[in-house]
Order: sequence, then structure tokens, then C-alpha cells
Amino acid sequence: MIEVIRQEIEKQQIDAWFEQWQQLVPDIHAAHDRRDKSATHYMEKGITLYESFIARASGVAAFDTNEEYEVLPINAMERIAFIKRRPGQYACYRQLDELFTETKKRCARLRLKK
Repeated sequence: MIEVIRQEIEKQQIDAWFEQWQQLVPDIHAAHDRRDKSATHYMEKGITLYESFIARASGVAAFDTNEEYEVLPINAMERIAFIKRRPGQYACYRQLDELFTETKKRCARLRLKK
């Protein structure tokens, strides 16, 4: 298991990362309301943001689906695979949103633990 790097999960770091996600959320909602294909574009940005944070917090160059990361919530790899298969679906957006929220909470627990 790849352990988290303490300084990468400080509150300021997490808040800045989560804020980037929150800036994408209205665009994703609007795309789903319009029922057009642009949701996929915004979701791909969100997936990249999520994976790059996991890599940075774990001290690796790139996110690898074959690795286990301490910072990931339960069954995150299966959920990421689901999201990547059909990023334009609303259900995938909901899963990604939950992963961001759960990861933020997990980082808070890991800060207390370390």
C-alpha cells in the first residue's frame, strides 16, 4: 500500500483541491440539464483532478489503478473504473462527487492519525 504524505493532506491543500472540484460542479450540472455531451468533457477534467491529487498525496508521479493508496476511500478503484467507463452519465457524476467528499473526510482522519 502506498502511504499518504502528511504535508500533502494538510487542510489548506485539501480545501484548494476541493474548491477546484466545486468550480467544475455547476458546469457538470448545466451540461446534464441541457442533456448534451459536454458533461463528458467536464467529467474528464474532474477525473484528472481526482487522480492527480491522489498521486500527489501519495508521492507518486502518476495514478496507477493497479496500486493501493492509503488515501482512497473504500472500494474507490471499482468506483473510478465505473466512472471512467461512462463519464457522461449522471450516475458517474454522483459517484465522482461522493469520491471527492469521502476522500476529503479520509484526509481529515489521516491527519489526526499521523
